[in-house]
Amino acid sequence: MESIVNWLNNLLWGPVMIYGILAVGLLFTILTRFVQIRRIKDMFVLMFTGEKSEAGVSSFQALTMALSGRVGTGNIIGTASAIAFGGPGAVFWMWVTAFVGASTAYVESTLAQIYKEKKNGVYRGGPAYYIEKGTGQRWFGVVFAISAILAVAILMPGVQSNAISNAVNNAFGIEPWITGLIVVAILGFIIIGGVKRIANAAQIIVPFMAIAYVLLAFIVIFMNITAVPAVFSLIFSSAFTLDATFGGMIGAAIAWGVKRAIYSNEAGQGTGAHAAAAAEVSHPVKQGLVQTASIYIDTLVVCTATALMILFMGTYNVNNGSADGELIVENVAGQTYTEFTQLAVNEAFTAFNNFGSGFVAIALFFFAFTTIMAYYYIAETNVAYLFTGSTEKIVTRLLQVVLIVSTFYGAIRESNLAWSLGDLGLGLMVWINVIAILILMKPALVALKDYEAQRKEGKDPVFDPVKLGIKNAEFWETRNKENGKGNADAQKSKEKSIAR
Repeated sequence: MESIVNWLNNLLWGPVMIYGILAVGLLFTILTRFVQIRRIKDMFVLMFTGEKSEAGVSSFQALTMALSGRVGTGNIIGTASAIAFGGPGAVFWMWVTAFVGASTAYVESTLAQIYKEKKNGVYRGGPAYYIEKGTGQRWFGVVFAISAILAVAILMPGVQSNAISNAVNNAFGIEPWITGLIVVAILGFIIIGGVKRIANAAQIIVPFMAIAYVLLAFIVIFMNITAVPAVFSLIFSSAFTLDATFGGMIGAAIAWGVKRAIYSNEAGQGTGAHAAAAAEVSHPVKQGLVQTASIYIDTLVVCTATALMILFMGTYNVNNGSADGELIVENVAGQTYTEFTQLAVNEAFTAFNNFGSGFVAIALFFFAFTTIMAYYYIAETNVAYLFTGSTEKIVTRLLQVVLIVSTFYGAIRESNLAWSLGDLGLGLMVWINVIAILILMKPALVALKDYEAQRKEGKDPVFDPVKLGIKNAEFWETRNKENGKGNADAQKSKEKSIAR
């Protein structure tokens, strides 16, 4: 099975994907006129504005839901694996992918808001929805929905639960099957409560754990402040094979940097777009910008924190990428990349016996657990796209069972297979979604121009798809009609009162 999975991964993650995703991000960066830089203030202001409603969540809740999917094993173990197989230079290419990928996140998240629906009292949206409404081809949307359910409900949860069980076993000696049972018990309680319970859990867990983890990294950096120039020099020189040790590894550095950056921040994958659609905002661009900020938080902050701790403490090995798996750097004998971060924190705090293993295990538990929660929400959204009525309810219950089983299975299986299956699921979603947003990018660009024009006039932007010539944005058309009628009724009532 593993050989088949690896063959499929080589097909999906070939040069076309690796360099193509960078090219797409660069294209969107140019077309949006570097929105990820120009509107950086708006990104961070808007995430704390906007109120939740009965149908939708607040911008901040939608952000934390997206971050719960983005901040996971990719930030800790994924970053370590990028260094292990691509050298320190892979970190630079993770930064590049995050920068250009931020514009990709803007496009997909804005499209999700433009074409969202209100179904069973809650907002639903994402690639399947904008693919159908934007292209008029339901089969295209169905293909993505099926791929997404396969990826996030079956192929990818195992990466997260496997990381949790391995880290907990390494730190506390608890058997993986016990950890697996604890994870699925808590998971079952939360996902049965639906999107609001997921959002409430995410807005508490994600900021707390991310701040604690980054704070620890800053302490490690401060303790090794004199090594900062050398570490950054190593990253940049390795990225372009200027360092003698990593000569000839530029291809591996780019490939692993891009792959692990996408796995971590999910730009182009379409997962963050599902959470973006759930937000209650007056203009789609608002949430598009908030989701853009999540890429920076994920990769430029959390992934960088992991990379710097590992590189400062030297707790890494680098594989030359050949079939024999020969190591060109071996700083830690007999250790796999899954333990690089734990070893780094242990080395930094030697006075506290095994502190690093325990802290990283706890961080991984929360990061990976919230990612599995996000996976469920994404899968549920795509089930809602495919089915209606009693069939939707039955399939949703079946989905919950499947996700719980795949999560438990991932906790007890071999880690290399878990990562290979995760890469396979990720590759499927990225291919379909990137093709779709290349076709559908125009509404996101038109919406950005409209948002900026209204801001320039000093207005709080309000979206009107009819005025902008954007078709099939039924939710916004209905909402504007209802708001117009409400305003007209209020004006009539006011006039009658004055007349009396």
